[in-house]
Amino acid sequence: MGNVMRGVIAFIPSERCQRFLVGDLKEMPLDRTLDLSSRQLRQLPVAACVFDELVKLYLSDNNLSSLPEELHLLRKLQLLALDFNCFEELPAAVCRLPQLSILYLGNNRLYHLPKELQELKELNTLWLETNCFSVFPNVVCELPNLKTLHLGYNQIHSLPNELGRLEELRSIWLAGNELTEFPPVLLEMHFLAIVDVDRNRIQRFPALSHLQGLKLVIYDHNPCVNAPVVAEGVRRVGRWADCSDDDQDDEGSKMASDSPAKVVEVEPQEELHM
Repeated sequence: MGNVMRGVIAFIPSERCQRFLVGDLKEMPLDRTLDLSSRQLRQLPVAACVFDELVKLYLSDNNLSSLPEELHLLRKLQLLALDFNCFEELPAAVCRLPQLSILYLGNNRLYHLPKELQELKELNTLWLETNCFSVFPNVVCELPNLKTLHLGYNQIHSLPNELGRLEELRSIWLAGNELTEFPPVLLEMHFLAIVDVDRNRIQRFPALSHLQGLKLVIYDHNPCVNAPVVAEGVRRVGRWADCSDDDQDDEGSKMASDSPAKVVEVEPQEELHM
């Protein structure tokens, strides 16, 4: 009954109704964290933007499609969670948060990102999974301190060469896209530690043994005829992960000769949760 009541009240913009949804926003939280997740909010009360010492703001799992311009007053904000909302465009005010380092945008309706995103020079973690991207958002390549990029479950077919400029990038998560080949640019990114290309359409993997920083590669659920060759100590998650490279080559060659026009069906394995 509580959720039903919240859903009804969310349509009423009066100050009293807003207080019912978010509580009384009069005092700065002692831990400088404000959690307004799962309140069925359709708009963020401007009162939440007066806490200029706020460091973390959680707005996940609401019905938000816009944010007030006053959001940029949160000059010390480092973490902003906007996942599981209704955003089709990234609000401009988000790009005016100079200390923002972690941005959650997963499970929205985004299909592009504004060029102003490059102003977030401190951003090191960006979550964009389960949106509507059919083309890699090139502005991401202008984020010099980015360390972790989540772009899984979109409809991306390729990665731009400009991605190689991100020398701080250590993990890239691309599961559930439309990649038909292992992105060539990743072969030049020797500093990557984690590469996830699970659930794509890659048929053959190149050798990755030259990537000196690599620790983990996830390639399961691809119609591949081989596993990527990796250096000693690198963990593989996917078919033939526990086989020697010679055993894998023998089996892959046999499969290719027996059914050259057939797509190899990958056996499901337990997914890795990081």
